Amino acid sequence: MPRIEPFERYTSRYENWFEKNKTVYESELRAVKANMPPYTRGLEVGVGSGRFAVPLGILFGVDPSPKMVNIAHKRGIQVVYGVAEKLPFVDSSFDLALMVTTICFLDDIKSAFKEVKRILKPGGSFIIGFIDKNSSVGRLYQEKKKKSVFYEIATFYSVDEVLKLLKSLSFEDFYFTQSLFSDPKNVQYLEPVMSGYGKGSFVVIRAVKR
Repeated sequence: MPRIEPFERYTSRYENWFEKNKTVYESELRAVKANMPPYTRGLEVGVGSGRFAVPLGILFGVDPSPKMVNIAHKRGIQVVYGVAEKLPFVDSSFDLALMVTTICFLDDIKSAFKEVKRILKPGGSFIIGFIDKNSSVGRLYQEKKKKSVFYEIATFYSVDEVLKLLKSLSFEDFYFTQSLFSDPKNVQYLEPVMSGYGKGSFVVIRAVKR
């Protein structure tokens, strides 16, 4: 079953987070943008309310939450209802697929990654933005899971775990960017974006379909 209950029930709280934490959100957005190659047809899987797709110029989205789908649609995204493990698109129909803070809410991450590979064209890019579970913020989120209406149902992953899965599915040409080097509560200004991983809590991996 898709983990949509918090997003359906606490839609306003979800949206308000982006307004109250603009510097954190924009720091993450910049890290994603720095890792995006040129593309012609992009899809965000787990598009949510479109907070990343819209500023990144991604026109297509898919999400299992009806309320999120409705908001993203109003923001101009051509969004459809669906789950990452069974994407409602034909083979090789996109040259870029994006997941931002989505993998922690997947029911079956391997099936979802296989689906992304299926809908990507050869040479297409898969971009994943997430909180590294081994980072300072990742450890903090895991410690406070039961106190968060969203992360209570989340499964966190390390960079190495995500890389291992991508490699097992024959993705290649990995490139990394990272941001969030401080506790989100203390971020008053935009955090820098650096290449690599291991220092920042928010990591973006770009992988290419062989």
